[in-house]
Amino acid sequence: MKRTSTRLADGREILYYDADDGAARAVPDTRPLDASATSSEVRRDPLLGDAVVIASHRQGRTYHPPADACPLCPSAEGRASEVPAADYDVVVFENRFPSLAGDTGRCEVICFTPDHRTSFAELDEERAALVLAAWTDRTAELSAHAGVRQVYCFENRGTEIGVTLAHPHGQIYAFPFITPRTTRMLATVAAHRARTGGNLFEEVLAAERAEGTRVVLEGEHWTAFVPYAARWPYEVHLYPHRRTADLTTLDDAARAEFPRLYLELLRRFDRLFGSSAPTPYISAWHQAPVPGGGGGDAGGDLDQGGEAARADFALHLELFTVRRTADKLKYLAGTESGMEAYMNDVRPEDAAARLREVASR
Repeated sequence: MKRTSTRLADGREILYYDADDGAARAVPDTRPLDASATSSEVRRDPLLGDAVVIASHRQGRTYHPPADACPLCPSAEGRASEVPAADYDVVVFENRFPSLAGDTGRCEVICFTPDHRTSFAELDEERAALVLAAWTDRTAELSAHAGVRQVYCFENRGTEIGVTLAHPHGQIYAFPFITPRTTRMLATVAAHRARTGGNLFEEVLAAERAEGTRVVLEGEHWTAFVPYAARWPYEVHLYPHRRTADLTTLDDAARAEFPRLYLELLRRFDRLFGSSAPTPYISAWHQAPVPGGGGGDAGGDLDQGGEAARADFALHLELFTVRRTADKLKYLAGTESGMEAYMNDVRPEDAAARLREVASR
């Protein structure tokens, strides 16, 4: 993999990731852009203790542009985009309208392909492996930034999720705090360790593999399963068999097998509802907090950022859709949004059976 780092016209960093070591990507950005300005701040909810990002400047971000004005496509004659090069394999750049910036972290966009009309599921294994390499590189580099507590790589796909740019892309957030979901996981895992001496992530994975009814796919180094208490109609968790803290410590064997299994999962999601529109989903990497990060008050009272937390955490990917049937969506209404009490309309065992049934081969 070749990595080329350069700058956009307003000073933001852009990085090209290429399979070909001979690729030349240092193309200047000639757009007349003003320096980017943000107004992000992190506030603490006094009752829950959760950190909340206030980013009012994002109201003016790009919203559903036509395909011929997509800012994530490569630049072309007469049309300059966020990517100055006329082509790319995988590209990452700082978001022009970031939720987090400067002292409050960093937000990046990752484009999986220059082809506006495709999706991650349609990539080949080589390109998916390059995306994994880019995720890993960004995790390593952002984790080294002062004040960063957690790196989160994710993809939102579909207008039903709230996506405003149709081009196949994801995002990478470097948080100055440990996210509420991870804080809760760490507390539960620490309590389990204190009570039993065991690792809860390992025990969950072992139990799902042994019981089997919720397993969707199993390779030599990864297992994908619908969790016992799934919150979403179709939700799959993908775990490496060897527990590790984050993408930077994933072993070579698991790294090599990941593209095939992950692409198969995405293709099965697209077959869930027959000939209807492509399945909307969120794909989310859960990684351990960064040890020794700054973050100050935004880090929360539960400081789980040290090596002890990393030693107990398990890197995994969670993939889920808000669609429950071909023409019905799962909305987070009164119980979920108001009380965080989830009600799932699809039995997890039935979801797993359906995902096994729709094999893409």
